[in-house]
Amino acid sequence: MSLREERMRILEMVAQGKITAEEGARLLEALQAGERRRAAREAEAVSARWFRVRVTDVATGRDRVNINIPLAVVDAGLKVGARFVDELEGVRLEQIAAAVRSGRTGKILEVEDVEQGERVEIFVE
Repeated sequence: MSLREERMRILEMVAQGKITAEEGARLLEALQAGERRRAAREAEAVSARWFRVRVTDVATGRDRVNINIPLAVVDAGLKVGARFVDELEGVRLEQIAAAVRSGRTGKILEVEDVEQGERVEIFVE
């Protein structure tokens, strides 16, 4: 149901006496607040421009790799990269791609390789 239809439904309920005008006003305000939150999430997703991969040495905490990749090229890169990894890693690649496409920001993956003594973190910023 669209936002406009939801508003009309609330107004009809007030007109029919199913809810009071005060209840209707609260419902409309809640609807509007939800729309503002959705718009803020979308704006945050649009502002994300970088895909950052950081690999650190677990023992020392020093960076081994710290690269920033423009977000616009990440989806294509993940598709190409998926051809070169096994199935388990492919699942992680799909999860990363889904997070990028959904507009998620912040840390989207953290994996620690005990044998290699490395921690891999992936961020969308």
